[in-house]
Amino acid sequence: MREFMLPDLGEGLEEAEIVTWYVNEGDRVVIDQPLVAVETDKAVVEIPSPSSGRIVHLFGAKGDIVKVGAPLVEFAEGVEQDTGTIVGELASGEHPPAAATPSRRASGREPQVFPAVRALARKLDVALELVEGTGPGGTITRADVERAAQGMLHTDPAEPLRGLRRAMAQRMTAAHAEIVPATVTDEADIDDWRQDEDVTIRLVRAIAAACKAAPALNAWYNSGTRERRLIARVDLGIAVDTDGGLIVPVLRNVGQRGVSDLRAGLDRLRADAIARSIPPEELRGATITLSNFGMIGGRFANLVIVPPQTAIVGAGRISQRVVAHQGQPAVRRALPLSLTFDHRVVTGGEAARFLVALKSDLERIS
Repeated sequence: MREFMLPDLGEGLEEAEIVTWYVNEGDRVVIDQPLVAVETDKAVVEIPSPSSGRIVHLFGAKGDIVKVGAPLVEFAEGVEQDTGTIVGELASGEHPPAAATPSRRASGREPQVFPAVRALARKLDVALELVEGTGPGGTITRADVERAAQGMLHTDPAEPLRGLRRAMAQRMTAAHAEIVPATVTDEADIDDWRQDEDVTIRLVRAIAAACKAAPALNAWYNSGTRERRLIARVDLGIAVDTDGGLIVPVLRNVGQRGVSDLRAGLDRLRADAIARSIPPEELRGATITLSNFGMIGGRFANLVIVPPQTAIVGAGRISQRVVAHQGQPAVRRALPLSLTFDHRVVTGGEAARFLVALKSDLERIS
């Protein structure tokens, strides 16, 4: 028997979730025939067969998490291998270690609990790792378990994070551990805009202009080597809110594209993101990100930067505000702006200059 392992899907991904199998045990397949669809933190990816032959065993079911290098499919001997089909490997007699099981507690400390109390917790479907022990030395008592069960009466059952939400949790944890964020805010007076002004396109073009004024914010930083790379072209990540979680496709070379071209590109990226059909290459390589969260609500935000980027721009909800205009109080439409930057490599002055240029471009009468 020969096993086909989950291949390296790129971008440092370590695992994927099985979405659907296209084949069954006992089926005969040909090279490049789709075997399975898996979901990563980037997109849903179809994995083709690297060989022609008969499938003996499928490893995993829908919803299972599979580590890169773990077996996906077992073929009968005598398969015809095509090593150029996909970045995977048909290994004979090799059995990679099984995927690690999450520890019961983030701290690694097992709760102190007597067998009878543990049995009660199983009966009441109470997760002991979520129970605070009030007995001697932190021991979990029957009363602790019963109190926890009572508190869970009005909650939905616990469910593991999967797909985009699971990936988001991992990425945000990594970003929090690495980046030193700082945020500056301001508001752009957009009362002179046309009524049909395309807000997102104005933001995209303003970010491109601001990157010219302060190139340090359109950059990548490698914390391992302590090297910064300034990038001339602005490839803008656009945060898209979907039912499955946050996804950030990349709008390429925004500083050199016209309005209609940008709008067509945005519409296509958003539709593909919502449908989870966006190509993986369109989720890679953003140099700076825009979160237009104001379309939903909120004014200002301390946003999260995803390495190796050094900045993210947030646009809040447009509202009417009383401001000083030409020396007199006036009610004007204002667009709240938030800029979060990595203070390890971006100075406060650079961030302030970026925000000034961003606001200035937005306040232009187009």
